[in-house]
Amino acid sequence: MRKLTLALLSGAYICISLMAALLVWRIGGGAGAGAATLIATLGLCYAVQGVVARASQAGELAGEIDAVREAHLLLASEIEKIQARLTDVVEHVAEDAMRRSDEIYSEVQLLEDIIQQMGERLETQLSLQVEKAEAEAASPRHSALLQTVRAALEAGRVDLYLQAVVSLPQRRTLYYESFSRLRDETGRVLMPAEFLSVAEPGGLVAAIDNLLLFRCVQIVRRLAGQDRKIGIFCNISLASLGDEEFFPQFMDVLGANRDLADSLIFELGQSAFEARGPLEARNMARLADLGFRFSIDKVSNLDINFLELARADVGFVKIAAPLLIEQLHDDDGRLILRSIPELDAADYAAVARRHGVELIAEKVESERQVVDILDLDIGHGQGHLFGEPRPIRDAVLAEAAPPSQFIQAALRRAN
Repeated sequence: MRKLTLALLSGAYICISLMAALLVWRIGGGAGAGAATLIATLGLCYAVQGVVARASQAGELAGEIDAVREAHLLLASEIEKIQARLTDVVEHVAEDAMRRSDEIYSEVQLLEDIIQQMGERLETQLSLQVEKAEAEAASPRHSALLQTVRAALEAGRVDLYLQAVVSLPQRRTLYYESFSRLRDETGRVLMPAEFLSVAEPGGLVAAIDNLLLFRCVQIVRRLAGQDRKIGIFCNISLASLGDEEFFPQFMDVLGANRDLADSLIFELGQSAFEARGPLEARNMARLADLGFRFSIDKVSNLDINFLELARADVGFVKIAAPLLIEQLHDDDGRLILRSIPELDAADYAAVARRHGVELIAEKVESERQVVDILDLDIGHGQGHLFGEPRPIRDAVLAEAAPPSQFIQAALRRAN
């Protein structure tokens, strides 16, 4: 089609050129002028055709470009729609998966709760059955031990043991801690872990504390008579501090011996101190008014409020050496206690002293422990390394025997 068009145009150009040449010849231009006009006219026609062709091609190209642009826009729009649909599908799938996951998790959690509840019920039932069986089996043994303890108290078969508390590093004896040991009729020694298991529920602790107090007072007086200024740590129970019948008698004895306040230190466990109620706190304050001080032992938590202890007239805190050493930790060249990381370990004893509380490392068994204790700037130690608890001679115990009416009164209250 395009070739036919070009042929027709060429014929038209030739006709126009001949007409133009003939016209020039007719008007007298001659044959040369006519030939020149013919050539010029043909050239002009082809030039015009070139211009028109280029213009046509440019228009076609512009049209094609516009068509491509329009197609591109349509394609981009379709791509956006497809992406939006894919996003919706992905979100829907994710939400569905999450919902199903939550449902499955909830079902698993429910099953775990049911299994745990069943396990707890079974464990509780088994524990009750075991306790019942143990109680039935231990009841005769418990009763027999309770009778043994009562008989030992009535007969005065209560021994007093003393263990040295020394200064460090000099290892000079500054204090003693007193311990009670009961003996049965055969002479077998009952340790505190054994006789306290029946004495506390049986209400006999007050009688033991009372007897221990009298003997500690007599030992302190005997040491003072030998010009030995040595203090004694005397254990007292929370039950005795809260016994409204026993404690007034306890106060009467201490009031008559208040000159020994600097040498007699009452000791109770950390858990007992923290569990004391208003009555026990008030009775501790009454003892402090007489000048007596207190000591805390059986420490399990080193994060101690020394200001609170100072307000309660606590002058000493005993901490087991293994606990102290176990808590030591090197934090990038800085020695700390794990439970108090914000404080340098070497400053722990200094903080206690600033509040008037002296630390004592107890249960010291080896020289290596002494080195670590000295690194902590603790100036007192107690343990088998410095001497085991030793019994007081019978003659001294006889002198330190309390009036029988106090023991009998304590035993009557326990009935």
